[in-house]
Amino acid sequence: MLRHGSLPALGLLLALLPAGAQAPAVPKYEVYAVQYAILPGFPVAELVSGAEKDRKLDIAMLIWVVRGNGRIVLFDSGFHRKKFLQEWKPRNFAKPSDAVARLGIKPADVTDVIISHAHWDHVDGAELFPKATIWIQKEEYQYYTGAAWQTEETHGGIDADDMLALLRANTAGRLRFVNGDDQEVLPGVRCYVGAKHTWQSQYCAVQTRSGTVVLASDNMYLYENLEKHAAIAQTLDPAANLRAQDRMKGLATKPELIVPGHDPAELRRFPKVAEGVVRID
Repeated sequence: MLRHGSLPALGLLLALLPAGAQAPAVPKYEVYAVQYAILPGFPVAELVSGAEKDRKLDIAMLIWVVRGNGRIVLFDSGFHRKKFLQEWKPRNFAKPSDAVARLGIKPADVTDVIISHAHWDHVDGAELFPKATIWIQKEEYQYYTGAAWQTEETHGGIDADDMLALLRANTAGRLRFVNGDDQEVLPGVRCYVGAKHTWQSQYCAVQTRSGTVVLASDNMYLYENLEKHAAIAQTLDPAANLRAQDRMKGLATKPELIVPGHDPAELRRFPKVAEGVVRID
């Protein structure tokens, strides 16, 4: 046990330690939003609780690139299967692996894919990146590869082929579980739960040159959710979703760095670096 009188000596010893013995600096990443498609005429009432039922919006289909510290990370992976193209008829579609090429990224360059939740338009493209480690909440994976399929009502928006792809990634040793809330999955990248868009959806906070960027994905569909403090319309627990939005405000360095999942305004609020690509920071 240290005596009181030994504290100055301890401070001197710490000051004399070489720089290499100090805690490493937190990496600073670049973050980009990449639009790979547009869904025309989407009902806003299905995104924002309480919105007018006849209001529609052409929503952006987005993935986010987090680059730095020797890694290329995707937050969400979009979709690519033909059945989704036939059903939803998106405009300006590019396969997510082609969309990230606008940043000079090849599919094999992607080191990690963080999945916010298991809906088809966020997980379907994960298999396009053959060397990436896939990160997903443990409870999300377990539920949607198990109990959710015992009834018809508990797997809406989840595609069986996507779950089989995750299973294959797991058996190949390329899948990692995020075990609950406030977990650092990579240096400078943390994941949080609580929004309940799906069984255990998550969002991420990323350290950048200007502070903390929060990538909300569908835990906050539009800027309107945050501005009106309105829960997302598709959630298992509206109160939990509002608590998550409030928490995002505390995590982000400034409100402008909270990034929603499908708002086309995202492409106007940040500097354009390529067609359909903006740099968030």
